[in-house]
Amino acid sequence: MRKFVMAAVIAAFSTAALAQAAPVDGQITKIDEAQSKITLKHGPIKNLDMDGMTMVFAVADPAMLKAVKIGDKVKFEADRVNGRLTVTKIEKVK
Repeated sequence: MRKFVMAAVIAAFSTAALAQAAPVDGQITKIDEAQSKITLKHGPIKNLDMDGMTMVFAVADPAMLKAVKIGDKVKFEADRVNGRLTVTKIEKVK
């Protein structure tokens, strides 16, 4: 029984490691600084099991919105934070 529990714990941690956010290509279509939200047209987001689409995300840090503008092509990472789809990292693509 103890070996089974240890195997289950190891499997759970392995799955969590695989689900980490990976950079996703996107383009900014709207910025709402007052609400700390950003709308992105993006490719698939594997860690969220999401197909490519255009959608609104919260941002982890409102200062992120100062570094980008509508139309910018970006690489970003997103995850669920307190139940909300949230951009946790974003950078302009040159």
